[in-house]
Amino acid sequence: MILAGDFRNGVTVQYENGVYVIIEFQHVKPGKGSPFVRTKLRNLRTGAVTEQSFRPSEKFENALIERKEMQYLYKDGDLCHFMDTTSYDQTTITEEKLGDAMKFVKENDLVKMLEHQGDIFGVEPPMFVELIITDTEPGVKGDTATGANKPAIVETGAKVLVPLFVNQGDKIKIDTRTGEYMSRA
Repeated sequence: MILAGDFRNGVTVQYENGVYVIIEFQHVKPGKGSPFVRTKLRNLRTGAVTEQSFRPSEKFENALIERKEMQYLYKDGDLCHFMDTTSYDQTTITEEKLGDAMKFVKENDLVKMLEHQGDIFGVEPPMFVELIITDTEPGVKGDTATGANKPAIVETGAKVLVPLFVNQGDKIKIDTRTGEYMSRA
């Protein structure tokens, strides 16, 4: 059990028949009235973000999330196939259940499967990936000093905003948490 007064970013709790991770928290002590904890919670199954306030003495059940390293093998229709790197067992999950987590993952990349009480509900891609740009407009000479961005499509099909000097065929580094361009690779 964990008290709302002990909340920290990244803590996972069971709340209202769901599993939530705390994105933000703030201890508030108003001039009148009792103190409370203002939080932003993300439902790990649906991805929905909600804001809630709790009394610091409210108790919550800890949600133990198991992370297992698996290798992404291939996509077959709307099914994604993964293999456990230690036991070589294969798991198939629908693309709908994974959501946007797979947009920066290539075949044979290692990911972390998120599991709660035997139910796989998501995938954590690596924090940073290096992908090749397959389509973007060519940069115009002399336009590089403005700091402007242009859209580009990487080899997994995801869209990323890149600086004007980046061209088709370049390998770039992307932060998968935000989907932002980091640098050339």
